[in-house]
Order: sequence, then structure tokens, then C-alpha cells
Amino acid sequence: MPTLRQFEIFVRLAETGNMGEAARGLGLTQPALSQQLRALEGRLGLRLFERVPKGMQLTPAGRDLVAGARSVIAAARDFRDAADHVAAKPAGSIRFGVSPTIGPYLLPAVIKILHERYPDLRLFMREGIPTAQHAALEAGELDMILSPLPIAGRGLQVEPLFREPLRIVAPPDDPLHAKTSLVHEDFRGRTFLTLDHRHHYHRQLMDICDKLGASVLSDYEGTSLDALQQMVGSGVGLAILPELYIRSDAGGLDMVRIAEPDGWAEYRSLAAAWRPSAAYADLYAEVAQVIADEARKRASLQLA
Repeated sequence: MPTLRQFEIFVRLAETGNMGEAARGLGLTQPALSQQLRALEGRLGLRLFERVPKGMQLTPAGRDLVAGARSVIAAARDFRDAADHVAAKPAGSIRFGVSPTIGPYLLPAVIKILHERYPDLRLFMREGIPTAQHAALEAGELDMILSPLPIAGRGLQVEPLFREPLRIVAPPDDPLHAKTSLVHEDFRGRTFLTLDHRHHYHRQLMDICDKLGASVLSDYEGTSLDALQQMVGSGVGLAILPELYIRSDAGGLDMVRIAEPDGWAEYRSLAAAWRPSAAYADLYAEVAQVIADEARKRASLQLA
């Protein structure tokens, strides 16, 4: 039978498509990873990957098997946690995945609350693209995630937490601010800044721009909400920022101003997710409740 390490190599390489990146993520040398991959393919009698100009991609056989490999890894993780639970060992750490469009502006307060309740609990935070984190949760590489909906993945407990308003912001000297009221037509032909196209934020922004008759700046994708705010402040274009970001110390309205058409009510839904089979699923549910309570305390947010 393949080893658990070989399953981990298979899944990590499927996610990254790059031998070097996969090896670094697993703490292996690239030759060691290659050797283990060849051993796995030899045991299965199948080629799982093929080389392409940009790296490695799954073969049809690999695509058929990768979900099963993720399930094996998740089951092994859950078994280890269950053994600790039976032995009355408290959860020492939570591997927590979060989108950079929410984590830095909400989780510090959440971590403070959890530390007061569970002084020995450690949260290892991993920011990343939501869809990649959904797969990592399903595969057992993460214990819990906070992500915009929808969250895709087999066998996951998805707990909607709150709806967060999205706000249009413009430079302080933008002509939009000279009007006493705005309508959707005022945004026709305007340009909005966006994040990496793999973010849920980008897809939602595209839909909003379609409604407004606006466009997305195609030759630049910001790396953070801070970058978008700063570029708007310098007059590059408009942006949409989440309410919690605007209310945070990092956000605010010192270099931008809100400019929205009458009747504007766009929002995003945030949820927590974990594997219900996990031994510490009750703890993850408690963490989700702390997140929801803290978010609603900071702003008048509705339940998702």
C-alpha cells in the first residue's frame, strides 16, 4: 500500500503544480520528493502527473484519484486527533486557513478571546486563496477555515456566520462626491481595482461591475485591500472594500471616501468550515461562534 507520506506528496503536488514548491511545503528535498512520487506511481502502476511548460499537471488517472488521496490524509489526521481526545489531551493547535480580505481585520480580537479561554491553544494562521484552502481543509491539511461563501468540499461542516456590507470608495476629490445623490448610471464607464482573479472577491467584483456598467482594471491585480485603498487614494480608480476593513485600524476613510448609488445593498457572506468527523469539531464550532460574535459587535452585520 502507498504510505501516508506518498499520499501527502500526491495531493501537495496536485495543488501546486510545481515540484520545488511542493517539496518546500513538505520539508523535503526535490530529489526525495521525485523518488517518492516515482515509488507511488510504481506501486499503483499509473502515471499521476505529466510535465507541462509551467510545471506538472495531473493525468486523467491522477484527477480521478486525487479526491481519494485527500480523504486518506483527512482520515489520518482525524484518527490522530481522536486518539488524543481519548487520551484526554486537549487540542494543542488549530491550523486555521483564512482569506487575506478578512483575517487581518477581524481575527486578532478573536485570537485574544480564545487565548484567554484556552491559554495553551495555538492557532497557526495560513492566509491564502479561498478555493485552495477549501481543498486543503478537505485533505486534512487545515483544521478550520474562515472564507466567503460558497465553500466547496466533500464532507465539510459549513457554518454561515454573517453578511458583511461592501462599500464603494473613491478618491476624496472624485466628481462623484460633488453630487447630492448618486444613481447606478453615475458609475457607468468607471474603472474598479481588483485582487488576484482566484479570489472570490474578484468574481463578485466582476458581477457588480456588470450591474453598474463599469469595468475592472485588467492589467493590475492588487495583493491586499491595503494596496487597493492606497491606489484609490492616489486616483487610479474606484474600489469596493468590506465594511470590517473600513472599520479597522488598518482601513478607515483617511484617504478615500464612500460613494454609493441610492439603494446600494451589496454584501458578501462569510462562513466557517471544518470536518464534522474531526475529534475537536465541538471546539471548532465554538471558535466559529466567537468569530460571529466579534464581527457583529464591530458592525451592524446580519446573520449569513
